[in-house]
Amino acid sequence: MSTVYLYLLSALIACLVTAGSLPFLHRFLAKFFLDKPNHLKKHQHAVPVLGGCAVLLGLSASLIFIRLTTAFPTGTLRSLRGILLGTGIVFLLGLADDLRKPKGISVFVKLLGQALATAALMYYGVRITLFDSAALCYLITFFWVVGLTNAFNLLDIQDGLCVSQAMICALGLALIALPSEVIYVNFAAWAMMGVCTAFWPYNHAVHLKTFLGDSGSMMLGFLLAALSCGMGYSEHSSLGFLTPLFILALPLFDTAFVAVIRILQGKNPFKGSPDHAALRLRQTGISPKRTLLIFALVGLLFNLLAFAVSKASTVCIIGLCIFSFFFFLTAAVWLAKIKVRP
Repeated sequence: MSTVYLYLLSALIACLVTAGSLPFLHRFLAKFFLDKPNHLKKHQHAVPVLGGCAVLLGLSASLIFIRLTTAFPTGTLRSLRGILLGTGIVFLLGLADDLRKPKGISVFVKLLGQALATAALMYYGVRITLFDSAALCYLITFFWVVGLTNAFNLLDIQDGLCVSQAMICALGLALIALPSEVIYVNFAAWAMMGVCTAFWPYNHAVHLKTFLGDSGSMMLGFLLAALSCGMGYSEHSSLGFLTPLFILALPLFDTAFVAVIRILQGKNPFKGSPDHAALRLRQTGISPKRTLLIFALVGLLFNLLAFAVSKASTVCIIGLCIFSFFFFLTAAVWLAKIKVRP
C-alpha cells in the first residue's frame, strides 16, 4: 500500500474511532464530566466535556494501527514514544481539570504537568535544534510546547474554534512535512485531521453536544507543538525555521493578545475573562459562524504563507515576516479598541 493511502487510512481510522466512541462516552460517562454555565460560559445547560477522551482514543487507535502495519525508519519510534507519553500526561492533566470544574486545578499544577510532558518529549529526542547550545534548545522547546499547549486551551472559547484551528494547523504540518522522512509527523498530523473532522459535528450538535474540555484542547495544542519540533525547515533557507510560527500564528497571536491586554489592565493573565479576539469580534455584531469563518480564513492564509516560507528565499521570507508583523499589529490595535461587555 502506498504511503499516501496509509496517510488517508490513518485519518479515516482516527475519524471513525472518535465518532464511534462519543455516543458510548455520553451514555456511560457524561454525568461525571459536565461543564455548567457561569459568568464566562454562556451555554444554556450543562454540556459533557468528553472531547478529550474521544480525541485520545482516535489518535491512539490510528497511530497504533499504523505502527503495527508499517515499517517505520530507524529512530522514528523513539520520537513517537515521547509524543505519545507526553500526550498521555497532558490528557490526564486536563482530565483532572475537567473533573474539578468549575474550579479546576491550579495554574501551578497545570504548568508542572505540562513541564513533565515536555520533559518526556525532550528525553525521547523531540526538541527544537536551532542552536549549538543544548541547554538553550531545551529552554526554547519548553516555552514553545508549554506556550502552545495553553494557547489552544485559551482558544477553546467558542464551539468549533479550537478544533477548526487544530485541523488547519495539522493540515499545514502534513503538507509541509509530506516529503520528509520523519513520517511520524505525517501520520500524526493526518490522524489529527481525522479526529477533528469527527469531533466537529458533536461540538455543534443539539443532541450529544460535546465540549473538548481542557483534556482535549491542551492535548491538541501539545501534539501540534511536538510535531512542529520534528521537522527540518531549513533545507531551502536559513530562515526556514520560522515556518512553525506561521503555521501556528493565529493561536499564538490570540494568546499573546489576551495576555498583553490583561497585563496592561492590571488583570491576572491566567484568569479567564471575555476579552479574546473571537469574543471581541462577536461584540461588534459578527455572528459566531462568521467569526469561525474569519478565523479559518486567516488560519489558512498563514498556513499558505508557512508553505511559502518553507520554500522561499531569505529576502522573500523577510518580506513575509514584515507583512505578518503589521497584519497582526493592525489587528491587535483594532481589537483592543472594541469595548468588552460582560
